[in-house]
Amino acid sequence: MRDFLNGYVPEEAFFKNTKQVGTSRRNLIKLMSTAGAGLTLGVHLPSVAAGANETAGKPFEPNAFVRVGSDDTVTIMIKHLDMGQGVTTGLATIAADELDADWSKVTTEAAPANANEYNNLLFGPVQGTGGSTAIANSFMQLRMAGAKAKIMLVNAAAKVWEVPASEITASNSTLSHSGTNKSASYGEMAELAALQSVPPDDQVVIKTPDQFTIIGKTGTARKDKGKSNGTATFTQDVQLEGMLTALVAHPPAFGAKVVSFDATAAKQSPGVVDVVQIPTGIAVVAKDFWSAKTGRDKLSIKWDRSAFTKNTEQMKTEYTALAQTPGLPARNDGDAGKALESAENVVEATYYFPYLSHSPMEPMNCVVLVGDDKAELWYGAQIQTVDQFAVATVLGIKPENVTINTLFAGGSFGRRANPQADYVVEATMIAKTQPGVPVKLVWTREDDMRAGYYRPMYIHKIRGAVDNQGNITAWKQRIVGQSIAAGTAFEGFMVKDGVDSSSVEGASTLPYAIPNLAVELHTVQQPVPVLWWRSVGHTHTAFSTETFFDELAHKAGKDPVELRRALLKNHPRHLGVLNLAVEKSEWGVRREVV
Repeated sequence: MRDFLNGYVPEEAFFKNTKQVGTSRRNLIKLMSTAGAGLTLGVHLPSVAAGANETAGKPFEPNAFVRVGSDDTVTIMIKHLDMGQGVTTGLATIAADELDADWSKVTTEAAPANANEYNNLLFGPVQGTGGSTAIANSFMQLRMAGAKAKIMLVNAAAKVWEVPASEITASNSTLSHSGTNKSASYGEMAELAALQSVPPDDQVVIKTPDQFTIIGKTGTARKDKGKSNGTATFTQDVQLEGMLTALVAHPPAFGAKVVSFDATAAKQSPGVVDVVQIPTGIAVVAKDFWSAKTGRDKLSIKWDRSAFTKNTEQMKTEYTALAQTPGLPARNDGDAGKALESAENVVEATYYFPYLSHSPMEPMNCVVLVGDDKAELWYGAQIQTVDQFAVATVLGIKPENVTINTLFAGGSFGRRANPQADYVVEATMIAKTQPGVPVKLVWTREDDMRAGYYRPMYIHKIRGAVDNQGNITAWKQRIVGQSIAAGTAFEGFMVKDGVDSSSVEGASTLPYAIPNLAVELHTVQQPVPVLWWRSVGHTHTAFSTETFFDELAHKAGKDPVELRRALLKNHPRHLGVLNLAVEKSEWGVRREVV
């Protein structure tokens, strides 16, 4: 399965506006409140479809995805975080194509944080990005938004021109009627279109793929080109009037706690405004980054490191020992134990996978402004709903009073979709001590390594058997590692009978037709903070299973590709992918080394 929140979604459950000021070299994202007069359209989900036929003249709120301005500008609201995967362009093309909009007049805005309006259709009542879901779950939603907008524009023109709507064509943000030779731009019809009734879903006819003019077409200019020319706004670019910068002295070891600290020298350091203790360490608040870093370097902190004294080798030894003993069953076809006992040709292998840091290009950062019973944040928010609730809890306010301005993120791989909202909570706790003053929390790369979350360490022990005819008769795999779901809100649907499905995916779902196949799991607890990491379970199961399969093929004297083909006959999709991979890689073609 793919990643959820660039982390994990199990297959069976796949489910303002303040004035911004300052001298930043880049423009901050446009405020929602600055939208001009025109047509604003929303698409209601089936579960909240009440009022789908809005009365004429009323704005279509909430759930706004398409806005057509009187200046011909078409704005597409982007509800998913763009962390480099290009959804700003991808999602915009979907709506713009059905709208038949002039691509050069299409702009984008990040949608506000509101799960009731912009929830991820596969996550339920949660606004967030991950699991490779952005395009997949928004495809039909945005197509319907664009198609409905076009119908309403056409209906407006039909009434003005007193001609049948069926005789009006739309192309490149222009409406035309050949019989009367009349034409109008979308902007000219925008306000009149706002008076039309929203067509129900069953009256909307969307395009067939051969009618696409933007989707899948080469040469379409990207809407996120600011990422390459320096004009895009990332968190580090945000400059607000009077803004302070904070850095945190994080524990030098996992589980370490502050015993005592002396901030005398730090407070005397030029530019330092305050020193604050928070649960994750000691924060230094200053007028700029360098002042904060210099002040942090002058802190004297005594740490209690007794909570975790193991090293990597000790943990590997413990994991390896556990792999020798039975674990919780994640899959049990046939009787792998009995088949292995009676087999003459047995292959064994142990695979080790270390902790891995996400290390996105842009380390964690967040700007928070705390006011009276409200807060506003600017950062690359990946799971807005969780962050809203976390911030609200810290401040003792309602989640709807937490405004999140989602900016571009310089990578994530799931790191910014933290169930604990760790760095966002950290930033809020610091900003809480500076009410009315915006505070930018900045993590250095060292902070990212020291205080970040990791892909768990794993040990895989696999035993397999082949018979004298070269058939794989048994496969038994034991996996040892931490659970990324334990203790989070996702535990309820990710963990079943003690088995975290993300720990075993790719192994428990092995598609090869092996008669006796068992997968077991040992879930261990460690102070090392863990989190989903792009491709999640497959980061370790894919290597272990496919490498071990090659070992068995060698033992059986079979070509590994042909053996895979034979064992994938009941899985045509897997077989198709394998055949494509073989074709593209030119498997078996000998090349002379020059």
